[in-house]
Amino acid sequence: MAVPVWQRCIMQSSDDFLKEAHAVLGDRGLTRDPDLVEPWLTDWRGRYSGKALALASPADTQQVAELMKLCAKAGVSIVPQGGNSGMSGGATPDQTGASLLLSLRRLDTIDPIKPGSGRVTCGAGVVLQNLHEAADAAGLRFPLTLGGKGSATIGGLISTNAGGTQVLRHGTMRAQVLGLQAVLADGQVFDSLTPLKKDNRGFDLKQLMIGSEGTLGIVTGATLRLLPAIARRSVMFVGLKRITDARKLLLHAQGEVGDVLEGFEVMPRHTLESVLDHYPDARDPLASAHDWYALIELAADKAGAEALEGQTEEFLASAFEAELLDDATIAASESQAEALWHLRDGISAAERAIGPAMQHDISVPVETMADFVEHALPAMDGEFPGTKAVAFGHLGDGNVHFHVLAPPGAVRGEWEETEGKTISRKVHDLVTQWGGSISAEHGIGQMKRDELGRLGDPASLSILRGVKSALDPQGLLNPGKLVPLAPAGASV
Repeated sequence: MAVPVWQRCIMQSSDDFLKEAHAVLGDRGLTRDPDLVEPWLTDWRGRYSGKALALASPADTQQVAELMKLCAKAGVSIVPQGGNSGMSGGATPDQTGASLLLSLRRLDTIDPIKPGSGRVTCGAGVVLQNLHEAADAAGLRFPLTLGGKGSATIGGLISTNAGGTQVLRHGTMRAQVLGLQAVLADGQVFDSLTPLKKDNRGFDLKQLMIGSEGTLGIVTGATLRLLPAIARRSVMFVGLKRITDARKLLLHAQGEVGDVLEGFEVMPRHTLESVLDHYPDARDPLASAHDWYALIELAADKAGAEALEGQTEEFLASAFEAELLDDATIAASESQAEALWHLRDGISAAERAIGPAMQHDISVPVETMADFVEHALPAMDGEFPGTKAVAFGHLGDGNVHFHVLAPPGAVRGEWEETEGKTISRKVHDLVTQWGGSISAEHGIGQMKRDELGRLGDPASLSILRGVKSALDPQGLLNPGKLVPLAPAGASV
C-alpha cells in the first residue's frame, strides 16, 4: 500500500531532523536501535509505555542547548529522563512516537569538592549513590536519600522535588539546591550555578525549575549543599499498637532529641510481613508482632557523637516510662542499622511482587496525618471489598504512601484501569477533604495530571498553565505531564 503524501512529509521531516541531531550529538549521542531504546520506554512500575523518535544522549549542556534549538526549529517535542525510576510516569513518552527521548545520564561529572565550601557542583546525570560516595570521601554528606538511590539521578530528583527519609530534619530536594543550570525550550542556557546567600534580582528562577518535571526547562547541572559527615548514629525499631501512638512518640522525640532526630518512618504489620516474605535474609526485629512500627534514627556529627548514646538511652527510657511504645530494639552495629533500614527501603519492591496495587503519594497537615490514616484505611477496605489498604512512610513530614492492594486474582494492567481508577479518585477526594495534597514527593507526571486538574485550586492551575505557556510556547517540553489541560473555551 502506498504511503499517503502527508505521512511521507512527516517522515521526511523527521529524517531531516535526525540527521541534524546526529551532526550535533554524534554516534554515541543519538540512536534509533530498538535494543538500546526499548528499555527506556517503560516506567519503573511497568504502568506506562510509549514510543520515541529516537534516544538522544548528549554529553554536556552545550549539546543539550544545540539539540533544543533544533527541536524548537522542527517542532519536535522532547521527554527528558534521568534514572527512569520515577513513580508517576513523568519520564515516559506517549504512544505517538513523535517525541525525542532525552537521556541525561551522560552528564555525570562531579566537580572536586573544595574544603570548607559546604557544597558540590555536579551534572544532572549523577546517580544519587555516587554523589553520596563522593561527599563521604571528602568527609561530608549529601542529606537526602531514598530507596532508589542506586538509580535515581540528581536531575530527576530536582525535577520532582524529591523527598526521602531525611526530610524531617533537612527538607526536600528544594532545600538542598543552592544553584542550578537548565536549558530552556528555545535553547537558551539558564545558568545560576554560583550560589549567593543574598540575591534580590527578581524572581528566584531556579526554584521555579525545581519540581517542574521537565516541563519548563531541562536541568543539566546543580550546586548542592553538603553537611558534616555523620560520626555516629542510633537506629531503633519500635513496636506500637496504633499509628496515633506513633504520632505521640514522634512529638516526644522532637521534644527530647529533636536536634539529632534524623528520620521517623512508620509501617503496619502487613507491610513488614510483605518485606519479610520477599527478602529471604530479612528478619523480624522484635520478638512479638505489633500492629504498627516506627523506625527511628538519631544522628550526630563529630561534635555531638559522644553524647548520642546517652541521648538514645534517655529517650527510650522516658518513652517506656510514658507508655508510648510496647517494645523496641537498638541496632548494635552499622550492619544491624542497615538491616533495619532495609526493611523500610524494601517495601516498594516487596509490595510490587504481591500483585497489582494503586499507589498514592499523599500528604495532609502533619498534626492530622495519624488521624487521617486511622480513618482512611478502614474506609477504603469497607468501600472496596477484597482490597487491602496500607499506609507507610514519613509520618513526621505529614507524608505517607497510601497503597490499596488489589483483591486476589486481579489481573495486572486490567484492574488498575477499572476499579483501580475509582479507588484513586476516592483516595484523592479524601485527601483533599482533609486539606492535603495528592502528590507529596513523587510528582504529578501523567498519572495524576487529570486528577490535579479535577481537584486543584483554579487560581493555582491558571498560574501553572500561564508559566508553562510563557516558557514553552510550543509545548515541546515533556508534553502531557504535570500541567492539566485548560477547560474547553478557557483562556490560558
